[in-house]
Amino acid sequence: MPFNFLRRKKADSSTRAATAGAPARAKRTGLIFDGLTEEWRLVGRMQIEGRLSDALNKREAIAISDVQWAPIDGSAPLVAAPGLRSVDPYDLIVVLAGEGSSPELTETERAANKVHKVSFDVALEAPPFRVIGTVFLHPGMEPDRLLDRATEMFVPVVDAVATLGEQRVGDPEVDTVLVNRFYLRGVEQIDKRTGLKPQKLPGSPLGGITWQDRS
Repeated sequence: MPFNFLRRKKADSSTRAATAGAPARAKRTGLIFDGLTEEWRLVGRMQIEGRLSDALNKREAIAISDVQWAPIDGSAPLVAAPGLRSVDPYDLIVVLAGEGSSPELTETERAANKVHKVSFDVALEAPPFRVIGTVFLHPGMEPDRLLDRATEMFVPVVDAVATLGEQRVGDPEVDTVLVNRFYLRGVEQIDKRTGLKPQKLPGSPLGGITWQDRS
């Protein structure tokens, strides 16, 4: 499947032909996903097992079903697109991970996954989208390193909000977002409450003996 196949200028002329005479909807299996390209929003199911991020990071076309799509600018509602039967991860800028996108973990497993990582509140610029949330990185790794090309194509952002301009995109009930690092153009540490870079407090240290000096 060619790169950027979902760009509207290529897709508009083929949508009616692709969907005409389509077979009945397939059985509802697979993991729910909500994918955003530069010009389209795709909602459906990916026919995979295991974690959604693992499947995307394989960088191979993924079978999809129960697909609906709409222009990303909200100029038209979601409509069925049964002619879309696979998607290339390279075409997806942002993927909102829906229900069942990863296996259930116990509290102990969740803690083990985070114990060796450091959390950062960040704003990620992946034009035309901006994603604000928290990333977990290995000790010694700064958020700017996300701009480097790496084995993992998609970085997970939790407690996240994805926006297009001033408008939030995707299901507001979904707060885990996978961002394609190939599209990243900027990474900034921010105060997640404001979405802005933390401001330094005015003034200077008052001096004196600190608790570290006394310990």
